[in-house]
Amino acid sequence: MVVNAERPGHSLHPGHSERPGPFESPGYAESPGPAEPLRNAGHGRHGRPGHGGVPTGNAQEVARRYQEFSWREARGRSDAHEELSARIGQDQELCELLAGSLPAGDKQQPQLLLAAVRHLDGPHAEQGPRGAVAYGRWREWTIRHWDQVRDVIMRRGTQTNEPARCATLLPLLARLPQPLALLEVGTSAGLCLHPDRYRYAYGPWYGEAGDPAAHAPLVDVGAADSPVVFHCQVQSPGPGAGAAEQGASHVPIRLPEVVWRAGIDLAPLDPVADRDDLRWLQSLVWPGDEARAARLSAAVDAVRAVPRPRIVRGDLIDELPALAAEAPAGATLVVFHTSVLSYLPYARREEFARLVRSVLDGRDGGGHWVSQEHHSVLPWLPLPAHHTPRPDDPLQLTLALDGHPVALTGPHGQSFRPL
Repeated sequence: MVVNAERPGHSLHPGHSERPGPFESPGYAESPGPAEPLRNAGHGRHGRPGHGGVPTGNAQEVARRYQEFSWREARGRSDAHEELSARIGQDQELCELLAGSLPAGDKQQPQLLLAAVRHLDGPHAEQGPRGAVAYGRWREWTIRHWDQVRDVIMRRGTQTNEPARCATLLPLLARLPQPLALLEVGTSAGLCLHPDRYRYAYGPWYGEAGDPAAHAPLVDVGAADSPVVFHCQVQSPGPGAGAAEQGASHVPIRLPEVVWRAGIDLAPLDPVADRDDLRWLQSLVWPGDEARAARLSAAVDAVRAVPRPRIVRGDLIDELPALAAEAPAGATLVVFHTSVLSYLPYARREEFARLVRSVLDGRDGGGHWVSQEHHSVLPWLPLPAHHTPRPDDPLQLTLALDGHPVALTGPHGQSFRPL
């Protein structure tokens, strides 16, 4: 989702200590392999430098960014992205091209380059290069088509829309006073505005490596005709007997009643009406995650025949008050967001938090604020000491209701751990 122009694009684990990554291993120390010389990238129609041999930007920072992305984000999630970003991080000439022809900040995010090449059907688009020779082909193709790749990067953003996050939102939404008026900031394609259009299977916790789809669900709830089922593991708040029963107490037994849906995004997508928007969303799904790609396509099918939500193009702080005022009287207004505020400077996050509280306090009947962000993004949220995240912990988001943490959740809706 695009919410603000000041996107850092770094890992969601800021402040972690440095440690060696896969780019330092012998397996990634091979030469890139045959490739078209970088000078052929030329100035292009953008009038940018970016040919090899002359540093035209902070290439060292770009290299570090790709190395950190490989180690802290792609490792364990996508072998293809882990290797490819590690190799780019050691490729001085390519990093000089990226630094010299892309604006610093969000447009130098590793995800954008990798998705842009996939979007254009570059080599190894699905699985990524394996080995130095394959990387050489990827590198050569990317340089030869650099104008097209750069054009995609400049027009697009990392607008990931994971509808399976509805599985971790549903336990809260189902407990709020009904009916609901949903307003999502950073809505991207708006797929998370349809929690009542999907089906869910909540199962017992089997650890990070467990496959919830392989076990009988604790609770099966949702739209019977939905083409997609989101599986979510539920962990009990503490160890001991009756863990499954404790976990089940946090699982919804019904869908929320939604009477109004709206969202805000700097560059909203419409994957139902625009095939290129759908293709971009699919390009952002990491190679090797076929299940997530299938969920995305099925979720689009699930909302294809229903009325489109009202999506406003603009900045989340500028547009929130007026859009919230359109929510129908008699409905509980829920302002929510997932993995959005990390793209705002800290002062803007605080400004947004004050604005949400003000908007809800000023509404007749009030409303609720549901946030699902990495804990480092909202450090004012209190967390019990025994749940304090550590640098080596699997990435989890903190689900909070009106500023009070209620659960730790998987970033793709795959797990729900009540606090």
